[in-house]
Amino acid sequence: MSQSESGSNPEYVNARVRARRAKLFDDEDYRKLVRMGPGEIARYMEETEYEDEMNALGSRFSGVDLIEYALNRNLAKHFEDILGWATGHIYEQIAVYLRKFDAWNVKTILRGLYADSPTEEVEADLIRAGEFDDRFLQRLLEAQSIEDVVEQLQGTLFGPGLTDAMEQYEAENVLVPLENAVDRAFYDHLLEAVGTVEDTDSPAALYLEYLQAEIDFRNVRNALRLARSGSDLDPSEYFIEGGRLFDADELTQLVSNTDELVARIRDSPYGDKLSGALNELEEAESLIGFERALDAALQEYADHLSHVFPLSICPVLAYLIAKEREIDNIRAIARGKEAGLDEEAIEAELVTI
Repeated sequence: MSQSESGSNPEYVNARVRARRAKLFDDEDYRKLVRMGPGEIARYMEETEYEDEMNALGSRFSGVDLIEYALNRNLAKHFEDILGWATGHIYEQIAVYLRKFDAWNVKTILRGLYADSPTEEVEADLIRAGEFDDRFLQRLLEAQSIEDVVEQLQGTLFGPGLTDAMEQYEAENVLVPLENAVDRAFYDHLLEAVGTVEDTDSPAALYLEYLQAEIDFRNVRNALRLARSGSDLDPSEYFIEGGRLFDADELTQLVSNTDELVARIRDSPYGDKLSGALNELEEAESLIGFERALDAALQEYADHLSHVFPLSICPVLAYLIAKEREIDNIRAIARGKEAGLDEEAIEAELVTI
């Protein structure tokens, strides 16, 4: 990804993004998909904007595998399109944010090695929308051990944190220290790129506000998973700095009581904007349901910020989240159908707004 030297063009980028967002699947599309089998889902996708990917990959894959590869290729294409439209500062902001997919791919490969998953299954989950090129990702896929992956990532933004986390990984034999090191490196990189923001009404301030919300919600998710995993790991040790809602000790105390956690968010700067999503959080009967509601809340917050300052990066971020949500929903439906889940169980997996 080379940086453009021309002026920033948020008006043009956001106009193109609005047009793309209007084409995303809606609730009616999802209702149709949950009534279909994997083959029918594939045929339905051939009549949508996924047509090119389905046709290009149809001779190599079939069924859910075809759907998986088509979804990830389409996602990467859309995000590369956005970078192609952008110039100047907004290009740089988008490019840095899209490194989240480098983080995703590193964690996917680490999980595959940890679970001894077939390389083909791991590759199907990669999203080639970050800065790592295909050749480097292929080298990571071919690694024979987690230690080998960490070694190859030296010299990247993830290298130092992963090296430091290896000792605890080897002692505990759990991936949490490595995954957390990847997330911390990504968010540290993002916040460093934003820098100090003095004008609280500027586009940069809104961008920082969104990133802080994403970090807050990531911390909630991570702490809940650790608290309910039964492990001896201390959630405060895996706290990601940069949010504005919690400190590590407070969050560790709150995750043991979901009602108190929701009340804390409701009384926070997010509360007024997220009342509907917070109601869902309170009603969630499981950790999975809680996480789905967190995803919906983050989408709602990004949408709010995109309306406050439409000439910032926020409309792009809101679209990126919405596009990821579409990909995740279609994947959940296809996998659920393949596993023989009923419609109600599949619908419970979806994130809708």
